[in-house]
Amino acid sequence: MSSLALYRRYRPETFAEVIGQEHVTDPLQQALRNNRVNHAYLFSGPRGCGKTTSARILARCLNCEQGPTPTPCGECQSCRDLARNGPGSIDVIEIDAASHGGVDDARELREKAFFGPAGSRYKIYIIDEAHMVTSAGFNALLKVVEEPPEHLKFIFATTEPEKVIGTIRSRTHHYPFRLVPPGTLREYLGEVCQKEDIPVAEGVLPLVVRAGQGSVRDSMSVMDQLLAGAGADGVTYPMATSLLGYTDGSLLDSVVEAFATGDGAAAFEVVDHVIEGGNDPRRFVADLLERLRDLVILAAVPDAADKGLIDAPADVLERMQAQAEIFGAAELSRAADLVNEGLTEMRGANSPRLQLELICARVMLPAAYGDERSVMARLDRIERGVNFSAGTGAPAMQYVPGPEAHPGAVAPTASPVPPGGGPAAARAAVRNPVGPGGGTTPAPAPAPAPAVQAPAPTPQLAPAPAPAPEAAPAAPAAPGAWPTAAPAGGGRRSGAWPTATPAGQGPSQPQQTAPSRSQAPSQPQPQQPAAPAPAPSGGLDPRTLWPNILEAVKNRRRFTWILLSQNAQVTGFDGTTLQLGFASAGARDNFSASGSEDVLRQALTEQFNVQWKIEAVIDPSGGGSAPPPSGGAPGFGGGGAGGYGAPAPSRPAAPQQSAPSHSAQPTPAPRPSAPEPPPVSPEDDTPADDDPDLDESALSGRDLIVRELGATVLDEFSHDQ
Repeated sequence: MSSLALYRRYRPETFAEVIGQEHVTDPLQQALRNNRVNHAYLFSGPRGCGKTTSARILARCLNCEQGPTPTPCGECQSCRDLARNGPGSIDVIEIDAASHGGVDDARELREKAFFGPAGSRYKIYIIDEAHMVTSAGFNALLKVVEEPPEHLKFIFATTEPEKVIGTIRSRTHHYPFRLVPPGTLREYLGEVCQKEDIPVAEGVLPLVVRAGQGSVRDSMSVMDQLLAGAGADGVTYPMATSLLGYTDGSLLDSVVEAFATGDGAAAFEVVDHVIEGGNDPRRFVADLLERLRDLVILAAVPDAADKGLIDAPADVLERMQAQAEIFGAAELSRAADLVNEGLTEMRGANSPRLQLELICARVMLPAAYGDERSVMARLDRIERGVNFSAGTGAPAMQYVPGPEAHPGAVAPTASPVPPGGGPAAARAAVRNPVGPGGGTTPAPAPAPAPAVQAPAPTPQLAPAPAPAPEAAPAAPAAPGAWPTAAPAGGGRRSGAWPTATPAGQGPSQPQQTAPSRSQAPSQPQPQQPAAPAPAPSGGLDPRTLWPNILEAVKNRRRFTWILLSQNAQVTGFDGTTLQLGFASAGARDNFSASGSEDVLRQALTEQFNVQWKIEAVIDPSGGGSAPPPSGGAPGFGGGGAGGYGAPAPSRPAAPQQSAPSHSAQPTPAPRPSAPEPPPVSPEDDTPADDDPDLDESALSGRDLIVRELGATVLDEFSHDQ
């Protein structure tokens, strides 16, 4: 067998044998039929696509004894000289411009060009790599190319036509060559293999076409290498993948299926196999991107193979169709984007294996990203029922512990709760609190009001907890239950200026005292408060988080922080609406009119990721824990034993005394208690100008702003309340 290279043994001899360039060969053949041949041609295009071969065929057609003709006879002397293995013709001169592109070479060509052909019809110059001719050389050729003798023809071949000066391009007929389509090239390689009588596996030809990248000469060189190393079984698929450096299809199938099922162990095992097998990680990522591209097309066009959009064997195509079905459209597109970005980052990377592992981790962890394509990928997984994490038992994102997460917690029982949310649902849930035994505990009945009312307690002490109607001891709070904090600003007088909380008496630690033993016969012992129910918001208790909320507001706007910390407290929460009670109507209106409501809402959204409505009301109790008036509706209100929104039972005032010791020593007689003041209606909450309880020494208006904010007040506007 001849040792001639495969692309030289099967070089085309006619325009009909040139593949993939019909847009060039058909007009040239028609021009030869019409005898309208130009004096200069410019063939441009990628390497190995047939430029020089077509120039030789054109010269053969022009010098054929029966020509000019589109089909050379192949029998005359000129056709035999210009045949595939012919000696060449003295009248067809091929010049390599890479080594003969100077001005001296152009002058020598110009001097010889005026001599007539030795035995042919035309003297033809084929100048290959024409872009290598210098500007001076082109200028030296310009005159002869523009007005050549009748016997002279020029054919320029180049891969970079833009480097040919415009004066030369304007005097030629330009024919751009293109890369050969994969389907056409695969059929041509199959015919060559049949002529060589060497069996080739079905999956080898697509690999050769992919390696050739549309170039016929490059594909023929790769095929020649595989045929040269073929054994008794011919060219096998494993041999082709190992020799060409491509990734085996089984590895691609494994990693794609691992992506689809969220199996991280399988994906990283494939990565380890790729590295341990000596494969190039960059080549693996490129092959994976090619596979994902095919899957994207198959997901969008199920009959893509019949339309020629995918070039793959039948068995590989069947596997890819199954893989495209188990992927979601958004998840598949996201995986392709991440692999493409990773391939770009791997260029010049010091650790390709690390980059490959990071690509796999990014594809399999859409929950770690908050962009739109990751969210859509997570939705695809939810629709397909695929778990987000490969491991089991891991908590989900934004995990809120339920009763089953704590062994000591009490499981709630079904209670009639109106559908939907809002205050109605919250009130229904509070009316049926969960008891220690898992059942429903009725709300305690209100105690009879005392005959004599005591004066209001001092602002430094919060009222004592309300005694229960029965003296039975209550069970301790269940582990994992939601904590609650005492209302801030307890004991503030209605209409008085807000005062700071005394030291050691924060909102979460109210100062309370127990009744003395002298009250035991006439007054039942107070019952320990039961474990409060979880907040209706699904895990966030605004009363417990109130200090954190104030801190978040302080970071955004100091004025709003001062207004809330000195004048407001949480009086109710139904899961969607946060009710704030203000000490006076002026403080409430100032909160609404100064934009502080928007500041609070933005702080809640940014810091706690909640969208709560804000409702500002006047707190008749002045910030304390006093119960609402008798007969009031159990909606929003101060926190009682039943949680947010529960009606607190009325109780007699407890004297402010120290807690009794555990010993049996007698305690001193209690001081006479003062009755509680009557409840104040909202319309009477605004103090009069001559109110003797007003603190005249407190700062207000301009002085308060200057002291607290350090601002310069230009003007002050007064509004009627």
